[in-house]
Amino acid sequence: MQKIKPTKKSSNFAREARFSIPSADFRADLHCHTICSDGTDTPEEVLRKAASLGLQGLSITDHDTIDAYTPELMALAVELNIRLLPGIELSSELEKSSVHILGYGIDLQSSSLRDFLVLMVQRRRERNADILQKLRGKGFVIELEELENLAFKTVGRPHIAHLMVQKGYVNSWKEAFDRYLKDGASCYAPGIKFTPTEVIEQIHLAQGKAVLAHPHFLPKGSLVRTLLRLPLDGLEGYYGNVHPFQEQPWIDMAKQRKWIVTGGSDYHGSVKPGISLGCSWVDWDTFALLQRHNNQ
Repeated sequence: MQKIKPTKKSSNFAREARFSIPSADFRADLHCHTICSDGTDTPEEVLRKAASLGLQGLSITDHDTIDAYTPELMALAVELNIRLLPGIELSSELEKSSVHILGYGIDLQSSSLRDFLVLMVQRRRERNADILQKLRGKGFVIELEELENLAFKTVGRPHIAHLMVQKGYVNSWKEAFDRYLKDGASCYAPGIKFTPTEVIEQIHLAQGKAVLAHPHFLPKGSLVRTLLRLPLDGLEGYYGNVHPFQEQPWIDMAKQRKWIVTGGSDYHGSVKPGISLGCSWVDWDTFALLQRHNNQ
């Protein structure tokens, strides 16, 4: 069941000529994934699904890649009358915890961002190799080439889990993570070593807004206190199927800091069947605030 969140009145931001005026019930899902990272739908399929659900805005936030944003996708967005906000979800680590930072309104042509993403791919490949070596020690043979030959442009633990199920080593994606791949499990390998500060800097260099992703799941204590002192522009207050009582403290915290409060489903397709596209969203005011400095 989709959550219903209060919708503000539309702002007076100038509309782009190619789009119709945003309706009073404008909804935009600002967090979803495609086959370019760890989702199961193509970017085009996600966009068409968004249109079928009545969404008027969307940001595809694949992990550590902007490959979804092709000229063809941009053209389809115009055809479907969906405003597409360039986005990305970048991986970082702090105090041995995984921290994800969303970047919105980024310049897709930024050379600094593209160079940074190449470096992230190299480090991700090294990590994948370490995980596969540990799995091999348990008799689970998966070659790095097999992993990279999957129809995904950015590969990581979800794709290793997919191959483990396919080869009959485990019965489910969940079993693969719980027993072997999750943080601290027997075949876990340390992730990407970029810090949140480095990631935020890259988003800002690409003219984007840096937003702390799904803070609801971060371990409370010094980690959160440190993150809240960083030069973030916002945090993801509305998220997936999280109950409103879990969201409200983060929303209040963002407002106290005069940060942008964003929201999205974290849709991945069939790999996370319990999360539907559009189950969490933002209104036109928030979307326009993130988009207005972007020329895409």
